[in-house]
Amino acid sequence: MVFGRARGWAILAAMDWSLFSSVLPWPRGVAVRLGGIALVLQLAGCSAATGSGGSQPRRHESFGLRIERADLEPGNWLSTGRGYDETRFSSLAEINPSTIRRLGLVWSYDLDTDRGQESTPLAVDGKLFTTSAWSKVQAFDAATGRLLWQFDPRVPGGAAVKACCDVVNRGAAYWNGIVFVGTIDGRLIALDAADGKVRWSVQTTDPAANNTITGAPRVVRGKVIIGNGGAELGARGFVTAYDAATGAKAWRFYIVPGDPAKADGEISDRPLRELALPTWSGRWWAHDDGGGGGGTAWDLDGLRSRTRPPIHRHG
Repeated sequence: MVFGRARGWAILAAMDWSLFSSVLPWPRGVAVRLGGIALVLQLAGCSAATGSGGSQPRRHESFGLRIERADLEPGNWLSTGRGYDETRFSSLAEINPSTIRRLGLVWSYDLDTDRGQESTPLAVDGKLFTTSAWSKVQAFDAATGRLLWQFDPRVPGGAAVKACCDVVNRGAAYWNGIVFVGTIDGRLIALDAADGKVRWSVQTTDPAANNTITGAPRVVRGKVIIGNGGAELGARGFVTAYDAATGAKAWRFYIVPGDPAKADGEISDRPLRELALPTWSGRWWAHDDGGGGGGTAWDLDGLRSRTRPPIHRHG
């Protein structure tokens, strides 16, 4: 669970225990975001956490398989929502009603902005990866709180006028040593998890349109999947998949139909033409008529099962 602007970590300790099921776990502790501060809390008298609950990283396994088997690594939080099903539920049980009063601050870090913070940190083999306002990315040593690196995509300030709800970012994705982040101005950027250097960067939206990205990417079978927001400003929504290693575009699917006289040249052309268009009327695609289509997929809802694709939240 990520909290927005709050006055201090004591608020967390005063909340009902049932809310803790969705807080990011770390063995014998939790990592949370409060306003412009990143906090790690730990039970008094317990030793510091090690990377994946005491086990060594299983680098020979597909990272996707690790995400599917998230229950086997309770000390990690490998993807937004924890696993592909995004239940946000942790099996860790050391923090419970009888021990909650011993929960205390281990370390904190002051972020460089007081703008809205909505990211859920990822915990991967002893490191925390999180994002902050203006689409910045940070990597921390989970045990000590030492900042390992920070990446600033230098989003132009003018991009903020396209964002309905501040220049927030809801988190990063991790896959085989690469951290992925979407930016307010519509870029998808791949960073080396070791040092934060850019591996590749692609512009996923039309800079002239009002699409923005605040949602966390998801990675499935080696493809980074990203949507965008902006329906309230006349943007047309779509979801795009990129090769995680190279950034090459794999496919794009528009969620609502566009101008009936023009094909997009994407995999969504046929289903939109055959299934969607017959149900639409007027000039919804025309911006001079207040349209654009809407249907922007600003975030994912997770996999309905391990074999079915993720579903995006529309807005």
